[in-house]
Amino acid sequence: MAAAASTATLSGCARAPPSTLISSPSSTRLAPFASRSRPRRLRAAAAAATLREVCSGRVPDHVLQRAEDVGYISPTEVQEQSLPVLLSGQDCILHAQTGSGKTLAYLLAVFSAIDVGRSSVQALVIVPTRELGIQVTKVARLLAAKTCNVMALLDGGMLTRQKSWLKAKPPAIIVATVASLCQMVEKRAFSLGSIKILVIDEVDFIFGSSKQVNSLRKILNSYTAASSRQTIFASASIPQHNRFVHDCVQHKWTKSDVVHVHVNPVQPMPSHLHHTYVICSKKERLHVLLSLLERDAPKSVIIFVAQQSEKSKRAGNPPSSTLVVEFLRAEYKGTLEVLVLEEDMNFNARATSFTEVKGKGFLLVSTDIASRGFDLPQTSHIYNFDLPKTATDYLHRAGRTGREPFSKSECSVTTLITEEEHFVLQRFQNELKFHSQQLPLESMFTFNL
Repeated sequence: MAAAASTATLSGCARAPPSTLISSPSSTRLAPFASRSRPRRLRAAAAAATLREVCSGRVPDHVLQRAEDVGYISPTEVQEQSLPVLLSGQDCILHAQTGSGKTLAYLLAVFSAIDVGRSSVQALVIVPTRELGIQVTKVARLLAAKTCNVMALLDGGMLTRQKSWLKAKPPAIIVATVASLCQMVEKRAFSLGSIKILVIDEVDFIFGSSKQVNSLRKILNSYTAASSRQTIFASASIPQHNRFVHDCVQHKWTKSDVVHVHVNPVQPMPSHLHHTYVICSKKERLHVLLSLLERDAPKSVIIFVAQQSEKSKRAGNPPSSTLVVEFLRAEYKGTLEVLVLEEDMNFNARATSFTEVKGKGFLLVSTDIASRGFDLPQTSHIYNFDLPKTATDYLHRAGRTGREPFSKSECSVTTLITEEEHFVLQRFQNELKFHSQQLPLESMFTFNL
């Protein structure tokens, strides 16, 4: 653990751990589209602080007590470095590894900002998927301990009922998907005029989604104003992050003194993940996957498959998820239950799949919907049945394992590729700075095709 942040101050000359960069675009004047960041370091204190000491006097005691009750005693590195910024009310871009503690950091800032005595919507957390929203809502309600209302607007048939609830008793905190929030605002179910703090989780994913980006811009610029709120963006991956910081100010998504807290910029991938790959033909993949499951005997698994293309749908081909699930249900003899999660499933089916994997061993076949913020700490193994499209997708898939709090037990990520795809995986390794070991097909697997 790095030195304490409880007595830390932002300084242009003080030094911080080499893995953490804190920068603000207001600190220098450069031409448009150039980096506007200059390192601003945290002055280290003499000894490590507890989470309570970092937050002392700025986060309600009952919230800190609830955090301690579930085991959050010492801050993670991203919490230690970001909380002094967040709790000062300053706009912030949280940029750190998956599973590093960003959610708790921004929720502590939320509880620091709101007044539970006021009957109005004061905090808004935007998420890209229902599944991530369910998880964030659960943590927020745990910390709230019934002192304030936390409402989830996550699509589905509940929105009509929630509209009347919003008008009768506005919640202090709303966790919402972009589409659901805009739908409720346009129906005048509530106003965002009283918002004190706005959090956009997985911000790069939402900005990169053609279905969500225009609505997100409305939330940032039309429904609320950056000058009247604290804005927090969070993600493990922010491509061209210096440009993004510049755009935040240029487009008035944040105030001009927004701070970029970038933890572990040199090592984006957690060090305790073991990466391997197998080169095999498309015809061999299902049997290779089965052999890996039998060899590894994992506690819980996520198998990532590609989203079916429109061309494949028109051709009448089954999606990868169907092929994998049907094969495993017929051939897999282990004790883990085979489940599926994909975008095309309706709300109730997705909610059921998400609920079924909580708290037990599972073998979940999923598209990339499970790669963002999906927190299942018992996941010990990731298998990429289909190669991710980008290095960012690989990063977020890999980040679904190795999430046991305070645990450094080794977890594995295995990718099945063809010979032609090998160079793509090598590119991912170079970009994300990790090493992947080849598992020789001929010496490990025996199967009949």
